[in-house]
Amino acid sequence: MDLLAPLREAPKETALLFDVDGTLAPIAPLPELARVPPETRAELARLARSYLLVACISGRTGKEAEALVGVEGIRYVGNHGLELDDRAAALAGLIAAFRDSVALPVEDKVLSLSYHYRGAEDEQAARAELEEVAERARAEGLDPRWGRKVLEVRPLIPADKGTAVQALLASVAARRGLYAGDDTTDLDAFAGLARAALEHTVRVAVESEEGPGDLVAAADLTVSGPDELTRLLATL
Repeated sequence: MDLLAPLREAPKETALLFDVDGTLAPIAPLPELARVPPETRAELARLARSYLLVACISGRTGKEAEALVGVEGIRYVGNHGLELDDRAAALAGLIAAFRDSVALPVEDKVLSLSYHYRGAEDEQAARAELEEVAERARAEGLDPRWGRKVLEVRPLIPADKGTAVQALLASVAARRGLYAGDDTTDLDAFAGLARAALEHTVRVAVESEEGPGDLVAAADLTVSGPDELTRLLATL
């Protein structure tokens, strides 16, 4: 069965939703070095002209995701969907206070914090140090979550990529949808796609050695990396 056929047949009823880092952009040693390949941008621009909705839900801020992807006509949601939840802004002070209490390099996204340990001299030791940071965050009423060599610290509210997926789909009354991602937070997006109760959905896992096995197990389709995802987009 061609799982993508129902999407191609009804583009004006279909939403295409994507993670960014590790999905559209290959993982880079540092977040600021990530790039979305020109051929991927071209496919996204083509799809944005044809489909009901094309959107990116990123761990970055929405503005950073927009600058990285660089395609007009796409909706960008940052902070794993927290930007769509008004409660998160009210808790930004707690995030800032926690940031100031931890003497480690951090990617400050205002509504969340990212402690990366990719490329550390001793990644095992860096991970152990961040385990302690995660425990502190949990004790202070925050929500620590692990991704691909990163610890994310967020407000403890029921907002994630899954709630963002549901909100985006509802905003355009989509009847069919696809979501593609590569990391643990994308499991929330898969769940949100299921909760939306559309008539046809496709969950795409972008595989990697670092990625969670649960994501592949939950997917309808798998691709070997961002390059293969681009080739899949070319078929839509």
